[in-house]
Amino acid sequence: MSREDYEIVMGLEVHAELSTKTKIFCSCPTEFGGEPNTHCCPVCMAMPGTLPVLNEKVVEYAIKAGIATNCEIARNSKNDRKNYFYPDLPKAYQISQFDMPLCEKGYVEIETEEGKKKIRLTRIHIEEDAGKLNHDEYGRGSLVDLNRAGVPLIEIVSEPDLRTAKEVESYLRKLKSILEYIEVSDCKMQEGSLRADVNVSVRKKGATEFGTRTEMKNMNSFKSIVRAIEYEADRQIDVLENGGKIDQETLRWDDVSGKTFSMRDKEDAQDYRYFPDPDLLAIKMSDEYIEEIRKNLPELPESRKKRYIEEIGLPEYDANLLTASKYLSNLFEGASAICNNPKAVSNWIMTDITKELNERELEPDQIPFTAEQLGNLVVLIDKGTISSSIAKKVLVELFENPKDPMKIVESKGWIQISDEGAIKEVVLKVLQNNVQSVADYKAGKDKALGFLVGQAMKETKGKANPGMLNKMFLEELNK
Repeated sequence: MSREDYEIVMGLEVHAELSTKTKIFCSCPTEFGGEPNTHCCPVCMAMPGTLPVLNEKVVEYAIKAGIATNCEIARNSKNDRKNYFYPDLPKAYQISQFDMPLCEKGYVEIETEEGKKKIRLTRIHIEEDAGKLNHDEYGRGSLVDLNRAGVPLIEIVSEPDLRTAKEVESYLRKLKSILEYIEVSDCKMQEGSLRADVNVSVRKKGATEFGTRTEMKNMNSFKSIVRAIEYEADRQIDVLENGGKIDQETLRWDDVSGKTFSMRDKEDAQDYRYFPDPDLLAIKMSDEYIEEIRKNLPELPESRKKRYIEEIGLPEYDANLLTASKYLSNLFEGASAICNNPKAVSNWIMTDITKELNERELEPDQIPFTAEQLGNLVVLIDKGTISSSIAKKVLVELFENPKDPMKIVESKGWIQISDEGAIKEVVLKVLQNNVQSVADYKAGKDKALGFLVGQAMKETKGKANPGMLNKMFLEELNK
């Protein structure tokens, strides 16, 4: 049998660090970075006699995420102790939620090749993050950094509704986009603010029973997640085809070798020995409190997309790409407000900026220049100060050394030549040096004009005004 005879079944547990100023149970700062063990206190270090106090903003942010993902919001909830030992979790248990999560039964809608598909969410709950172990590369031991211990997380658990790596990527991108828009997480995957545990199993097409699943932990790159899913699905199919059985286990994905490696047997819920945390009060929420959060929710991607299509007149494809990332959408809106030419801004983002992001392997939140700088670049083109070809060079400079585009243009000597006398001089020189092309044009070959204009642009290093060049070439050729 071949891979086509099998179906992949996947569910995800996505952890998003919340953008609160302080940790979930103490007043330590949550910002990324800092010297090891400088963002911690007796509470997040689990010193004897310390007591946790729940940060109300964490509850508010989790409810925001639940409303934005169509969840039912619990009126009564609580915190539980999840008992397992990690060296970077000082208490030897994690404060999480078990049977009474804040949010349940939601969904996220994604686009697939077959159309729209709803990915069901089992739950969204709050919990604390663990610290981080820094391993000595020579195997002499490990040091623990507790700056991240107690940073608030929401865990978003999906039903096993995903069937392809492409669907998983689409789901993660949509989830990331929603969390960015409602401003509960910065979702910076390179900093670990958004990471996913991917559960993968395979079964024969037509089967109703799920296969045994494996879990790949703490993945924070779309590219790696897609590669890991495809590898793990193929590995499981090979095992089954050769008469073996899949072990339920936790795996580590190695991006260099492109393989998964076993870490430990996968735990089940009973292994964690959950019980209500006796140091924390129950969480009770009124309808008014939840409604107030709902009313103040920022504009979501679907609403913004509709506005771009109906009010600005952008094609659906453009609106989809622009609103997929809050950072791109804000860049578009900010630049459009400055240059008053949204279609031109959209074109720059859709083509050259996306190309640069792909080539540099950057995410939209890593764009180094501001919306104002992009808007000013479009103004320079619209005013005729620079040509489109020069603008492309300016954009590369904005990625390398972001500053006001006019300063870049002046320092590089890239201001467009719009002086009639100077342009006429170039036109006459190009005509004199390309007699055959002149003859071709007069013989009805219109493409010759494009060649002559190209030669003139080459002569002026892309600085000549293209409209004036075309006009003067036509005047001279039609004499």
